[in-house]
Amino acid sequence: MAIHVRHSLAASLLLCLMLCACSSSRGPKAGAASVKPDKDRNEAPDFALKDADGRTVRLSDYRNKVVLLNFWATWCGPCKIEIPWFKELEQDYKDRGFAVLGVSMDEDGWDAVKPFVKDLGVNYRILLGTDIVAQMYGGVNALPTSFLIDQQGRIASVHLGLVSKSDYENDIQALLASP
Repeated sequence: MAIHVRHSLAASLLLCLMLCACSSSRGPKAGAASVKPDKDRNEAPDFALKDADGRTVRLSDYRNKVVLLNFWATWCGPCKIEIPWFKELEQDYKDRGFAVLGVSMDEDGWDAVKPFVKDLGVNYRILLGTDIVAQMYGGVNALPTSFLIDQQGRIASVHLGLVSKSDYENDIQALLASP
């Protein structure tokens, strides 16, 4: 019995560490936007990745939109927490010039990704990532890693690890409100 208690405590601690450890960067206080000033934004690297239907998607296809570019994987616990938020954000802001692009970094490719996306009812475009694209975005060493890209194709905000839905929403609203 004592062994089971220790195993349960160890498992709980490990789960807590997994959920919190990815968050190596915390945004500003809740309610405050964390977008960079215009002068501090760098061009987001363009890429060409395939979607689930085999179509090539380029980031430049989304110019004039605010884009949430999310690097994730099916095995990533914090990623699973964010996906319902991203579905809501896509639904709430798509008519205002916003889009979510999910870039799966799963090594098993579409065999793992397609059923996962279908089961969760993901309503935004999913692309299969590559190590080259991850390197273009600074290495993407932690999942999830998300980039908010402004209408001019510049990186306005970066979120490493799990951050709150309100952090994303505040950043999106600030970018959609800017000219």
